[in-house]
Amino acid sequence: MTFASYQNQDYAPKYICPLCHKALKLIEKTFKCENNHSFDKAKQGYVNLLPVQYKHSKAPGDNKAMVEARRAFLDKGFYQLLVDKMRELHAKYDITGSNLLDAGCGEGFYTHQHKVQGGNEENSNTVYGVDIAKEAIKIAAKRYKNCHFSVGTLSKLSFESNFFSWVTSVYAPILEEEFTRVLKDKGYLLTVTPAENHLFELKSLIYTQANTHDTSNPMVKNLTLVEEHRLTYPMHFEQSEDVLSLLAMTPFAFKAGNDVLEKIKSIDKFSCQADFILRLYQKRSM
Repeated sequence: MTFASYQNQDYAPKYICPLCHKALKLIEKTFKCENNHSFDKAKQGYVNLLPVQYKHSKAPGDNKAMVEARRAFLDKGFYQLLVDKMRELHAKYDITGSNLLDAGCGEGFYTHQHKVQGGNEENSNTVYGVDIAKEAIKIAAKRYKNCHFSVGTLSKLSFESNFFSWVTSVYAPILEEEFTRVLKDKGYLLTVTPAENHLFELKSLIYTQANTHDTSNPMVKNLTLVEEHRLTYPMHFEQSEDVLSLLAMTPFAFKAGNDVLEKIKSIDKFSCQADFILRLYQKRSM
C-alpha cells in the first residue's frame, strides 16, 4: 500500500491511543487522538505505540541478534509446513477475511503469510502485527509493506474491542483476556506452542539431561476449542550456520557456552525434530 493511500482514512491503520484509548487518526506522518497525544510514523512504516511507562526495560523483547537469526532461519523454509497448516486453518474458518492480528509478530514472517495477495487491494484483508521488540518491528515494516506494524505491549493492545476476526499467537505470550477483548464475536484465536519433543536434539547438545516440553497447560480457559493439531516432522541441516541461527533464536542460546558453539560449527549434518501444537479457539457469546 502506498503512502498516498494512507492519507485516506479508509485505508489508514485503525489504532486507538495507548494513553487515553481514543481513536488515532493519521495526519501526514503522525497519528493523533482528540486529546493531542501523538505518535510519529517511522521512516520504515511502523508506529511506536509503547509508552515508556509500559516498558519493563530500556529495550524490551528480542534483541537485534536474535531477530536477525530468526529471520535467517525462517527464510530457509524449515518451518514452511507450519505456515502451510496455519494458512489452511485460516482459509477454512476466516471466510470474512477482514482484520487479522499477529500478536507477538517478531520480524513479520508469519504476519505477511496471511495477507491476501493480488486482486483489488480494497477487497483484501487487513493484517496487523504487534511486538514489544522495536528492532523486530523495524525489520518487519521495512520488508512487508502490505501489513501494518506497531511496537506495543500485548497486555494493552491499541485496538478497539471486537475489532479482529482472527488473532494468531506463535510462540508468544497468550493473554486470553486481552485477545478476547479485541476479537469479534465468533472470531478465532490460533495459538502455536511447542509440543513435547520440539527441538529435543538441539537441547541435548546443551543440557546434560534435556527435558521435554510441558504441554499440560493450554493457557486458554474460556474460549471454545474448535480444532487441535500436532505437527511433527524432522528438519535436516547441512550447514552449521543454520543450526547456529536456530539456536540463536531460542532461549537455549543463553545456556550455550563456547564449547557448544564450537561443537555445532564442526557438525557437517544435523537432524532435529520440529514438534508443534496448533490450537484453534473461537469466541462465542455467552
